[in-house]
Amino acid sequence: MAQWDALVDAALARLASRNLLRATRPIALAPPPAPPETFAGPGPWDRAAVEIQLDRATLHQWLAEGGEATGQEEEVDEKLILFSGNDYMGLSSHPAIRKAAVKAAQEYGMGPRGSALICGYTTYHKLVEESLAELKKKEDCLLCPTGFSANMAVMTALGSVSSLLSVGRKPAEGERIAVFSDALNHASIIDGIRLVERQQEVVAFVYKHCDMHHLDFLLSSCSIEKKVVVTDSLFSMDGDFAPLPELVKLRRKYGFLLVIDDAHGTLVCGENGGGAPELFGCENDIDISVGTLSKAAGCQGGFIVCSNRWKRLIQSRGRSFIFSTALPVPVVASVYAALHVSKKERWRRSVIWRHVQYFASLTKLDLTSPIISIVVGSEEAALRAGRHMLRSGFHVTPIRPPTVPQNSCRLRITLSASHSLDDIKRLVDALSPWLPDKHDEQTYVMASKL
Repeated sequence: MAQWDALVDAALARLASRNLLRATRPIALAPPPAPPETFAGPGPWDRAAVEIQLDRATLHQWLAEGGEATGQEEEVDEKLILFSGNDYMGLSSHPAIRKAAVKAAQEYGMGPRGSALICGYTTYHKLVEESLAELKKKEDCLLCPTGFSANMAVMTALGSVSSLLSVGRKPAEGERIAVFSDALNHASIIDGIRLVERQQEVVAFVYKHCDMHHLDFLLSSCSIEKKVVVTDSLFSMDGDFAPLPELVKLRRKYGFLLVIDDAHGTLVCGENGGGAPELFGCENDIDISVGTLSKAAGCQGGFIVCSNRWKRLIQSRGRSFIFSTALPVPVVASVYAALHVSKKERWRRSVIWRHVQYFASLTKLDLTSPIISIVVGSEEAALRAGRHMLRSGFHVTPIRPPTVPQNSCRLRITLSASHSLDDIKRLVDALSPWLPDKHDEQTYVMASKL
């Protein structure tokens, strides 16, 4: 990727000539306490990650959604099993994460309140960045307030390359960056591309979902020299993986920059929790990887792992990073603990994938991840299915437009290490009206290495 390295170096030189390069200056805090206690199996705290309760007003408001209200209050259990969250590892309720947040809050309150470039960046933030860079096998890392802001920062920094190299004018179309985006990418990627496209810094191309023939055609037909391909690694609404090995082959053919959003793969996939790139053995072929700390890490925040030169550019031009307050110290301390627990309690990843296999065996569905979409069709049908799940004791939110297209409304189910086999069995029983006949003969392929 010598071409992209040279482009970024040239952009950094332009910023340096105008005194616009920015860097974080960490505020020193006492080192974190000794590594937290970890466990060989689930504890009672794990149930807190999946057992929730709604107040009666919220419960009846949900039941009335969609115009089915009877005017009489139903007797429905307010206690529910959560099957719609993203806490795949069940870490949000782990004692180590709780203790880390409490101890940091007692010592530092929320910590310095300001953007990372002003005063919000501390040695705790630096430790987490180093841990994430090591996990993802990348040179450097940049913490962001959310995964959404991380994707926005990457896109605006990308767009700035063409502007910085077109001194004193808008870049001509051939000087812009061609960005090729999967049709089902996350909204944060889409919004970031729209922003830099509006600023006339990039030209956007959308390829059919996971269709490498279409992407190959678009790449071969594009005369713009600077090319970027961006994709989710594990798609949040369909639960399927991007074909990373095929993308890597195309990257070698065309020399594009490969950017992925590994929000749902981080800590879930791969032996070490390194995400989809580790699972598919292509960590060295991913140029920039965006992730979140609010899903499998059970905490809050986003991050970008990349080379040092890309980090310098993003923290100098990524506006959603520059103009956002940094993560509070207790949150960062909890993330640091979560990364340690994830490394030591590997059994949690194994449990997630055993749950996927168990759900597949019960339903005869061909599953590839802990994200399971049961497409029911219309919005009315989805609301009706959601009410049925609520009455059955499960929190499963109907997904409707604009999150998904019209007539592809669905129940989106996520499996966690904190669920029990009985939870899953009862869920499948409740889902039976929307599942294929269990006696249908189907073939499933469950990748054991997952």
